[in-house]
Amino acid sequence: MLGAAGVFGSRICRRLARHGEMRVIAAGRTRAALDALAAAVAQEAPDSRLVVLVLDAPRDLAHALEAMRPNLVIHTAGPFQGQDYAVAEICIRHGVHYVDIADGRDFVVNFFRLDQAARAAAVVAVSGASSVPALSAAAVDALRGEFAQLDTIEIGISPGNRAPRGPALIAAFLGYAGRPMARWEDGSWQTVHGWHDLHRRAIDGVGKRWFSACDVPDLALFPARYPGVSTVTFHAGLELGLLHLGLWLLAWLPRARLLPNLAAFTGLASALARVTLPLGSDRGGMFVTLTGTGRDGSKLARSWSLVAAAGHGPFVPATPAVLLARKLAQSAIAWRGAGPCLDLFTLDEFRAEIADLDISCVTGAA
Repeated sequence: MLGAAGVFGSRICRRLARHGEMRVIAAGRTRAALDALAAAVAQEAPDSRLVVLVLDAPRDLAHALEAMRPNLVIHTAGPFQGQDYAVAEICIRHGVHYVDIADGRDFVVNFFRLDQAARAAAVVAVSGASSVPALSAAAVDALRGEFAQLDTIEIGISPGNRAPRGPALIAAFLGYAGRPMARWEDGSWQTVHGWHDLHRRAIDGVGKRWFSACDVPDLALFPARYPGVSTVTFHAGLELGLLHLGLWLLAWLPRARLLPNLAAFTGLASALARVTLPLGSDRGGMFVTLTGTGRDGSKLARSWSLVAAAGHGPFVPATPAVLLARKLAQSAIAWRGAGPCLDLFTLDEFRAEIADLDISCVTGAA
């Protein structure tokens, strides 16, 4: 596990450590953070087989793989926007399965370039085992069977303000705020700008919040994955209106070409996130809404939504990687190759994995 002490890496470690038959190697750059994680895991799962490893990836990764011979590497050390595929390539060369939690559009979409090497090495190499595109695609697939023709796919996520936000996640948001991005809308590619397209929307169980357009792999993958769909959108929302609208205002700077991007403000934004952490709630949500024509020829709208409470929101993007790790350990994935995390688990499998957490899912009319 690379980035094991981070917001999502630590949760993946905690979930996998509950299964005593699995040896979990928690790797990262800071010994103190790894030791703290190991102590927390020991309390939660006394029979766990977790060990810590101070590691600077990708520099030290090849040596670590040769020494420890893991079956799988889970890469959570983002941001993935702008990263190369060095970690995945090292894993493939050493015959080790690879999974990451990337949500960077170009990183995930172009991951196919490693497919030939992964097939030759007989390994699974998967990018985007997170809320998008893995969970969002599973939700679309669970709903689309009711449609004769799928017209629109709308996806949105809004975490609770008390959910921890690491620097990598904040840097990813700031990196595309105000930047142009292509979105499939009304049957053609149109240009929108990150963190604009501002609007209010309610999520059942969470309430009404501000939402803005974000750049995610789904925008590029889903128009081809679901032929005939005319519009695919993704929006994200911060619970605190002041923070959301403040970022919306700042996003005008890159849009007006006064700054290349907002990534230089990552440190300041991280400090602001820490200061405002006690505000708001620990409730976050996600929705996937489909519209189109039903099997009987009538107009149809269906929606899947998720509400995470009690601070369990970060387990949502962590769970797809947990599912894949368990399935690989059970030899339950026959496919070999490299690509985005699609078609490797179902929505029912996701629900079963989170059954012990304060996370609820509802499917119904939109």
